Parts: sequence; C-alpha cells; structure tokens
Amino acid sequence: MDERLAHEYLDALKHQRRLAPATLGNYARALDVLLALRDGKPLRSLETAEVRRAVAILHGKGLAPRTLALVLSAWRGWFRWLTRHRGFKSNPVLGIRAPKASRPLPKALSVEATQRLLDNKEQGVAAMRDRAMFELLYSSGLRRAELVALDAADGRLDLKNGEVTVTGKGAKTRTVPIGAKAREALGAWLDVRNQLARAGEKALFVGTRGRRISTAVVGARLAAWGRASGATERVHPHMLRHSFASHLLQSSQDLRAVQEMLGHSSISTTQIYTHLDFQALAKVYDAAHPRARKK
Repeated sequence: MDERLAHEYLDALKHQRRLAPATLGNYARALDVLLALRDGKPLRSLETAEVRRAVAILHGKGLAPRTLALVLSAWRGWFRWLTRHRGFKSNPVLGIRAPKASRPLPKALSVEATQRLLDNKEQGVAAMRDRAMFELLYSSGLRRAELVALDAADGRLDLKNGEVTVTGKGAKTRTVPIGAKAREALGAWLDVRNQLARAGEKALFVGTRGRRISTAVVGARLAAWGRASGATERVHPHMLRHSFASHLLQSSQDLRAVQEMLGHSSISTTQIYTHLDFQALAKVYDAAHPRARKK
C-alpha cells in the first residue's frame, strides 16, 4: 500500500512538475530510505519522533548534513502531497531540520602565490587583457560576473580617481578602489583594446571574437595563468576575491571596510575571512615560536 503511494507521488512529480530524471531518481531513493526505516509501521501513523529517529540513523551512518537536508525535503514534500491528495491528517516531517553543515573555509592564495600568479610575463594583446582582468579582480575584490559586465566607456571605470562601480548580488551597487598595479594594467589594455574588440562593442573585456568575454573564458584563462605560476591547485576567479579579502583583512583588521568592498549584506558573511587570518597567524606561530617548533 505505502509503496504504491510512493509510486503515485513520483508519477505526479514526473508528469505535473516535469522533474529531471536525475532529480526524480533522488526523490525515489529518499522515499525508499524512509520506507525501509519505518520498521513496517504504516505511513498514516508515522510520528515526528520516529522521523527524527530515522534522521539520526542516517546521520550515524555518515550521511552529510547537506544530503540529509535533501532527504528531509523529499520526505516533507511527499507527506505534503499525501495530506492534500490522500487524506493524511498531518505531516510528521514538519519542523525537523538536518544537522547544521559546517561552512567550508574559502580557499585563498598566499601573498607570495598571488604575486607569482600576477607576475606572468606572457606578451600580446590577449595577455594584456588577461593581466588587466586578473589585477582588477585581486585589486578590487570583484566577482567574475561583475568583471564581465563592465563596459569600457560608461563612466563606471574611473582610472583617474582609481575606482570602479559595479552592480552585484541583489542589484546592489558599490564603488571600490583600484590599486596602482591594476590601474597600470587597465590603462595598457585600453590602449590596445580596439585591436581585439569589434566596432561598437561596449564591453570592457572582449574575447577572441571581439564580443564581451564570457565568464567561462575568464575562468579558463586564469586557470592557465595558475598553472604557469606553478600553483598546486586550480586557480579560479573567486579565489582572487577570497585572496583580496584575506590579505586586506590581515593588513587592516577593518572587517567593516572589507564587508563594504566585497558588497556583503551581512558582516557574518565577511567574518569567514577572520578564520583565514587566524590560520595564517597559526602557521607563523608554529614556525616561529620556540615552544611550538617540533624538535
């Protein structure tokens, strides 16, 4: 009986919500897990405490918090459907949350690794474009989409005053400073931009076809620069944003200023970089403190 209800629900998801096959498979596996963990008890009489017990069992078997959250979402949706279409009186999954997932620390380059990356000696118009892009990403902490969206002559890029205005998440606009190295690289790129850009193209950064460069190409070019610099892992554009925030915080200790430059709506998002700062200090301590060094 309960297995038939699972099939009916999955059929409704397939034909009414038109879920992708992979997503539908995830739902099916989640429902199978619940049916296996209910110990033969009918779904109609399943209580919240028993659902919590099932979650605890899965957590004890090593399921990650994110996976448990997806499983609970599938169960919650099933019981919502059962109450609406099959006469179930309540949803025992309501109010149950997965264990809180630990937030991974963002990966940032060291100051030395960043310098090696940006000191790339490649020549040519495309290399001048790349250098301007990467210097700006690191100098101003821009997101890749913010970088790609910049236009060459709309006034948002002000090299004279050393600042750039971008529109980020939530349509929030912010103005951030541009460092000397980035200003120099941008000026050099603007001098040769017309060699690559098509007539009438507004984009500040263009690809080989002369149109606005794509985010994928920015990532691919930075990865190539990372390999050339000897980086041991793939370097991606957001890593330069993380490096900007981490290095600036190490130097200034001004969390609020870093928050404003990154465009974070909440300072709690910016505080993640204090952990990176502590990790750097811990490495210095381990290397320098006489009672920390291993004999």
